[in-house]
Amino acid sequence: QVQLVESGGGLVQAGGSLRLSCAASGPTFSNYAVGWFRQAPGKEREYVASVNWSGSSTYYDDSVKGRFTIFRDNGRETVFLTLNRLKPEDTGVYYCAVTQANPAVVSPNRYAYWGQGTQVTVSS
Repeated sequence: QVQLVESGGGLVQAGGSLRLSCAASGPTFSNYAVGWFRQAPGKEREYVASVNWSGSSTYYDDSVKGRFTIFRDNGRETVFLTLNRLKPEDTGVYYCAVTQANPAVVSPNRYAYWGQGTQVTVSS
């Protein structure tokens, strides 16, 4: 079983940046692809980005492509999500999760383990 802990969220003005971290524990973390999702109040959880087990392949939702970057460091068992040029519509709780399915999968149902989330608030 993999345990995940997100950190790095906060309040930032539009156009600003944040770096989120997802720290994992468990003996098989490097066997999983990792995804980031977000959930705004009153909305469904939505896919943001994902990375394969080695970090060699990354995937992004069109809404964040060119602004967000996902990176994993298996030696540190951590996955990072850098958020640049933030917009108010990026506001939400950001979650990381792991899957043994195709790393491009976007459905939350395909991800097995989840962290508790970290709040990102972008003011206009």
